[in-house]
Amino acid sequence: MSLGRIGHRSDARVGGPHMKEAVMSGINGPVSRRLRAGIRTALCALAALAAVTTTGLGATGVPAAHADATGMPCLWAGNNYRQGQVVYAGGFAFSCHMDAFGVPRWNKDGGSGHHSTVSNPGAVGNPAGSFSPGAWQPGTSYNDYCVGDQLIEGRTDIYAAVTDNSGLFLYWRSVGPISWWNFDAGARPPSASWRSSSLCRDGELT
Repeated sequence: MSLGRIGHRSDARVGGPHMKEAVMSGINGPVSRRLRAGIRTALCALAALAAVTTTGLGATGVPAAHADATGMPCLWAGNNYRQGQVVYAGGFAFSCHMDAFGVPRWNKDGGSGHHSTVSNPGAVGNPAGSFSPGAWQPGTSYNDYCVGDQLIEGRTDIYAAVTDNSGLFLYWRSVGPISWWNFDAGARPPSASWRSSSLCRDGELT
């Protein structure tokens, strides 16, 4: 029952101003002042807790304003790299950042003549748990697919780790021909697929 309703009901029953004054006096008395002070203290504590939670954990559903240098690391071949760190792979520079929703990802910063500073095993399996979104890798037989009854080997393309429309699941998507990838001296390109076109049936790999 709210305070406003107490005053209204008391005045209605008695029908005079004196009872209303008494009720309002009780509302503004020492006990009510202590009650209001306690409420204000509780509200301040809740506001402080919300601020700490938002800063430490990130508000649910609220885009992060900027990349946090102490935020979650990016993954490359299963290794962690801090926010803002730059790595080199295949002749390209990649930097670790957070996207608008606070998810760590790799941004391709352009071509570079720098040798690779990270391991590049190729797209040998699902990228989840090994690569953050945005990472590039040479294709492998894992990426083989069919066009009609013709096998297209995965090793002919470069693949990027991307998320589906829900943002929850990672997979590899072709981003360009393997000729874009600069293999370091001594690094071996992915080997030929063990599959053949005999495994293609109406565009499906069997």
